[in-house]
Amino acid sequence: MAEPGAIERLRRVLVEEAAAIERVAARLDGAFSEAVDRLLGCGGRVVCCGLGKSGHVAAKAAATFASTGTPAFFLHAAEALHGDLGMVGSTDVLVAYSYSGETDEIVRVLQSAPAESIVLTGRPGSSAARAAGLALDVAVDAEACPNNLAPTTSTTVMLAVSDALAVAVMEARGFGPEDFARFHPAGALGRRLTLRVRDVMRQGEDLPLVPPSTPILETLQVVTRLGAGGACVVGPDGVLLGFLSDGDIRRWFLRSPSPLEGTAGEAMTPSPTTVEPDLLAAEALEAFQNFPRKIGEMPVVERGAVVGLLTLKDLLRSGLL
Repeated sequence: MAEPGAIERLRRVLVEEAAAIERVAARLDGAFSEAVDRLLGCGGRVVCCGLGKSGHVAAKAAATFASTGTPAFFLHAAEALHGDLGMVGSTDVLVAYSYSGETDEIVRVLQSAPAESIVLTGRPGSSAARAAGLALDVAVDAEACPNNLAPTTSTTVMLAVSDALAVAVMEARGFGPEDFARFHPAGALGRRLTLRVRDVMRQGEDLPLVPPSTPILETLQVVTRLGAGGACVVGPDGVLLGFLSDGDIRRWFLRSPSPLEGTAGEAMTPSPTTVEPDLLAAEALEAFQNFPRKIGEMPVVERGAVVGLLTLKDLLRSGLL
């Protein structure tokens, strides 16, 4: 049984943290715009540096920058003071995270790093703010923690501001889906960005093609043998004339007085919905889902000729979802 009052406690934290983000958004000033300019002008890499909970935010920020077209890496503040500061060059931009602004390791890194620096802090007058070239005010009224101690709202705001900076820089660079795909080749996201219809479609010996004169029974045997759910009816040179689905065959048997004497050309659906081989598979999946009536197959056509058959079943097996 759920702990009494848990939902209200959860809601309170979410509402408080969302409100804190809105308050920071309302007071954005020229410093944030300057931060975007500095990140855009970075000739090296963006170095995100933090310690403790702020360090986790810095690590996530570095990953977001890197995946959206801005080379970046995470630098642990304590390790930086024991040799890793050598990873920072004069053409880099150091982005430091310290809500108190008095984290000794962060202040010393800012004082020692050869790169220009930006700090995200809740205290614009702090030691870290004075040591940095640019300070971004991410102050919150209170933490969501009931004791106002555990970093909760403050780290959420720093994370949100980091996302906003990364996205602003990404948009200014004109970083688009094709660029994003280069950095995300694996997993479901990579498949959605890179997998195309030609990678999923049935072709060659698995492609059910029949001329219009093919008897219905023979067409049904082809469809059954290949398990494709239908057959492409083609003319000379593979030009698509129509598509004969399982449903078309059933309807033919119901309406024809002599169904076994019919042909694929008589029972087919002329001018079926088709798809091009270079279309993203994710877009093809959306086309299946948004089609006015339920369909399970689409002929793949290139320069008028059938080159494959795309089935909803094969799209789902490809791991797009």
